[in-house]
Order: sequence, then structure tokens, then C-alpha cells
Amino acid sequence: MEPENDNKEPDKKPVKKKKKRSPFYFLQGKILTEDFIVKQSNLLFLIFCLILLFISNRYYCSKKMTEMDKLQKELIYLGKVQESLTSRLTELSWQLKIEESLKEKGIELIKADTTVFQIRK
Repeated sequence: MEPENDNKEPDKKPVKKKKKRSPFYFLQGKILTEDFIVKQSNLLFLIFCLILLFISNRYYCSKKMTEMDKLQKELIYLGKVQESLTSRLTELSWQLKIEESLKEKGIELIKADTTVFQIRK
């Protein structure tokens, strides 16, 4: 048997020196060569794709909201137009009914070509 060494030294991991990271380190793109970035590149790509998807979805929703507001205003306008046309049609139908009932009774109705003016003192 071999004699055991009483002076066992625990396995020492090599100590990594912290690199000084200046703004030029990031600007030159050296950050992309870091182990963490290289190992997590698939995850970073997925996050980038999700961010792009989020931005495009937000743009699409904003565009649809603008379109919905425009259509809502148009709907309100058309509702007012429909209401005014309905009231005019009702007025004309009442006039027609009165004219027909007068004809049935034998009363002749003469329509005025000018509008009626009321003079006040």
C-alpha cells in the first residue's frame, strides 16, 4: 500500500479574474463572447423574438383601435342622419294622410308655393 499523504490539499478551482468592463468593452461587442452569453444564446434569441412579437401586436392593436374610433364616429353621424330622415318622412306621411282624408271628404286643398310668414307688432 502506498502511504497516504497527510498534507491533503483540497482541490482548488482556478480563480477567474474579473475583467474590467469599460464602455468600450460593450461597444466593441466583446460582451457577446462571454460564456454566459454564448451558452444562453438560444434563450436570448427567444426573448428577442417575443419582444418583436409584442411590439408588432401592440402596433396592430393601436391601428385597430384607431379604426374602431373612426367607425364609431361614423356610426354616430349616420344615426343622426337616419333620425333626421325618419322625422322628415314621418312629417311627409302625416301631410299625405291629411291630404287623402280631405280628398275623401271632398274638400279641395290648395298648396301654397311660398312659405308662411307671421308678422308681429
